[in-house]
Amino acid sequence: MTLPCDDHQPTLAASTKNLGDRVEIRIRDNGTGIPADVKEKMFDPFFTTKSAGEGTGLGLSISHDIIVKQHGGSITVDTELGKFTEIRVILPRASGAVF
Repeated sequence: MTLPCDDHQPTLAASTKNLGDRVEIRIRDNGTGIPADVKEKMFDPFFTTKSAGEGTGLGLSISHDIIVKQHGGSITVDTELGKFTEIRVILPRASGAVF
């Protein structure tokens, strides 16, 4: 994994997009990216890359369940080591919602 050098300027970008009956939310950073072995497990319950006692490994698992199972949406991750990570969440619009 490539670590950012001293002159690295971290950025975080958020965007939304109207998809008709759904809405898309994208969050992208220019960090170190996520290794493939971590990406494949990152939504698994109790999976964590933190040291023992520093996290439960439930945050992304719960987020996935809320987005996918409870709201019928989707969450995907696009990442490249040393370059970026982008999280894309798509949620259905609530029926009768006024925008």
